[in-house]
Amino acid sequence: MTGGAEAVRLRVPAGADAERWVTRVGCRRVLFVVHNVTSATRLLDVLPLFDGDLRVQMFATCTGSSPFLAGVPELLARAGLPVLPWEQAKDTPFDLAVSASYGGELGAVKGKLVVLSHGVGYNKRLATPDTGHRTPDTGHLPPVFGLSPEWVLEDGRPVATATVLSHPEQVERLRAACPEAAPTAVLAGDPCYDRILAALPQRERFRRALGVGPDRRLIVVGSTWAPRSLFGGDGEDRDDLLPWLLSRLAAELPADEYRTTAVLHPNIWYGHGPGQVRAWLENARRAGLDAVPPLEGWRQALIAADCVLGDHSSVTYYAASIGIPVVLGAFPEQDLDPGSPVAALGRTAPRLLRHGSLRAQIDRAVEAHEPGRYKALAQQTSSAPGESAVLLRRLFYGLLDLPEPRSHAALLEPLPLPPFHPAHATAPVRVLVRHIGADPPQVDLVRYAVGGDEPDPPQESDAPAESAHTMVDEETREPGRLSVADVVVRRAAADDPRLGPPAAWAAEALASHPYCGLVAFVDGPDRCYVRTRDGELLRLTAAPDAAGRPDLCDPAAYAGALYAWTASGRAPADAGPVLRVRTGAAVHRVTIEPSAARPA
Repeated sequence: MTGGAEAVRLRVPAGADAERWVTRVGCRRVLFVVHNVTSATRLLDVLPLFDGDLRVQMFATCTGSSPFLAGVPELLARAGLPVLPWEQAKDTPFDLAVSASYGGELGAVKGKLVVLSHGVGYNKRLATPDTGHRTPDTGHLPPVFGLSPEWVLEDGRPVATATVLSHPEQVERLRAACPEAAPTAVLAGDPCYDRILAALPQRERFRRALGVGPDRRLIVVGSTWAPRSLFGGDGEDRDDLLPWLLSRLAAELPADEYRTTAVLHPNIWYGHGPGQVRAWLENARRAGLDAVPPLEGWRQALIAADCVLGDHSSVTYYAASIGIPVVLGAFPEQDLDPGSPVAALGRTAPRLLRHGSLRAQIDRAVEAHEPGRYKALAQQTSSAPGESAVLLRRLFYGLLDLPEPRSHAALLEPLPLPPFHPAHATAPVRVLVRHIGADPPQVDLVRYAVGGDEPDPPQESDAPAESAHTMVDEETREPGRLSVADVVVRRAAADDPRLGPPAAWAAEALASHPYCGLVAFVDGPDRCYVRTRDGELLRLTAAPDAAGRPDLCDPAAYAGALYAWTASGRAPADAGPVLRVRTGAAVHRVTIEPSAARPA
């Protein structure tokens, strides 16, 4: 698939005798040229511009020129287009070719070539390109900009028929870096940014999909690839920021007041291997950090975010462009075109300092943020926001010498609503009880996931804990912790046949863990069953919001509150019928009632 003379050539819908086998004849041929997964995702953005057109046959190929080829076969298979080996693609005439990278032997493509950016414009200094047979990399040339002659010219002529740019400032930088290529510049917006803009009204739905309620902050850790990125570094370097950051996310951010997720560049995932990346993140994942898959979901997470801890990536810039507070954990100015908008962001956004409190820095960034802070930068993301579909389809069909379809407008695919995926910490959770009140019944608590041998969570001087206890998930990787847990938690559907009904599981759990005082079976986003040592099975259900939507606080927090209530010498019956549970600024009204199921 990715090149080489031994790759099996297609016979249909392209090949020496393809016309004998095809069903639709006379179609214009459009080739999507993939460099790696990163560039392919931008091509996926524009595929829908050819939807519904019976006059067009699309193909895909991979140049094989990128070091990051893992994941490409799976992505191309998902696209469902005929995939030509690179050698066959070079031999086959096309009416139009579209690439989102200048990498590879693009000059060998037989057809008009359009090159899109695969990020937010061209911002980084790049080494001399690996272009196959075009301009070999000597390894000794100084870094050059992504729009310089080494990338965009071959034998002194532009490689592309059209270089798609999103803003006039990029045209000016292209003209300064490579005047010969300036005539190929076409302003056609940014389809990735347009998909984000179109989905902004879905922000609350995206937040609920991640289990984030109105009084909880979603923190996104975003990183590009390479050693000087936020995720990059040297494991032997004491100044490596990443180990500190991953440990402080759980240690400083209360589980019920913050939700954390990571958005990592595909070159991290596919350069090191998804299994290795998950292994690096495992401790943080067990403490509640989610890692967004490299192909889908990152834009939804960005829209939903309250703050992005980032670097010089497009993800960080897109976040700033839509008004999200950003804090820069890494920002190597030497890797950027100093005249680029991303470099300007680095001169404006606050920096993350490892010697300070992570929570304080996040809170300060959120609370001090002004909506218009990055307005000028947002205006440089695209000079035609919301119009890329119209502009790109016009460009594509003009080069195909075809009239645009009249039956439907040019539209991009809307971002899908992700499945409901709340945080799930399997690391032990330390519960600090700030206050217990009797009139009305109320428990104020703060919960922290605790990894390994880390010390107890920080105590707040203005609200010291009255008591503390530990809850442990049955799916913990540290089963020895279950023997000393005060509360044991299980998450499953109430009718899960592997566990039995909640009453049966509760009886088994109490018998298996004789030192715990309460067990909790979480079977929904706002409810759980609990059983205390005296054998009473109770149903805890949080009141919905004014619109009838469920409370998205982790129901295990309600179980922890009831345990604190009983551990203080009070009877469970005295907590009902409604126990108020405070987590941070939120107060959850939890109904306590006997379960219809009889305890074993």
